Amino acid sequence: MNSRPFQINSYSLTHVGCVRRLNEDRYFADPKAGVWVVADGMGGHDAGDLASEAIVQGLRDLPDATSAIALDEQFRERILRANDHIRRISVERGNVVIGSTVVGLLCFGDAYRCIWAGDSRAYLLRGDTLTQLSRDHTEVQDLYDRGMLTSEEAANYPRKNVITSAIGVAEAPHFDVADGRVQTGDTFLLCSDGLTAHVSNPEIGEIMAGRRVREICEQLIELALDRGGTDNVTVNAIQFHASKATIPVDFLEQA
Repeated sequence: MNSRPFQINSYSLTHVGCVRRLNEDRYFADPKAGVWVVADGMGGHDAGDLASEAIVQGLRDLPDATSAIALDEQFRERILRANDHIRRISVERGNVVIGSTVVGLLCFGDAYRCIWAGDSRAYLLRGDTLTQLSRDHTEVQDLYDRGMLTSEEAANYPRKNVITSAIGVAEAPHFDVADGRVQTGDTFLLCSDGLTAHVSNPEIGEIMAGRRVREICEQLIELALDRGGTDNVTVNAIQFHASKATIPVDFLEQA
């Protein structure tokens, strides 16, 4: 039973943007299970939505987890099933590349795990401090981390949208994780790169501060659209408020 010492409020919102004709983003929210997701599909012949849809459909009807470790295992199992399904679609369509990013927040008790593949991001606002929990799986991020690009060069890098990990592209997708303890008042944000292409981290933090989840989502998407909305934009905001005490639990390191 996934009991936790918090009251949880969450809200999700997506928009096709101002340029694209098809929304290939998807979101998922199951507060009872303690799982929230954003997936950003990509692929030829407008097939990216098939990939992101496979991810969120695969997460429906999650059984009650008995531990943080079990929740992580259930999540990975469902994502790997979606990975196999997407790869079958790719073969059926003549081996066209189809895939999707995924970023998830898993919560059991007071433990959280951020897990991701691709460049959809996870943030945590705690007090006045915004922390980017995820690290982009992109070519430009890899080059920047290795000291081969400056911040200015990275911002203008011509292949900055090339991702290095996604669901549906490889037989065994690569995930990274970030673990921690939820504190009363924490606000998490999951988002597709349609947001971060137009809105900076400091701006995201300013909008998240002192606002409820619905207002956070609406204002972030409105700002992205006001600045051109060149891609689909999706946000998933989760806030934790005081409830009752519980015993801390841990996720097993598996990344």
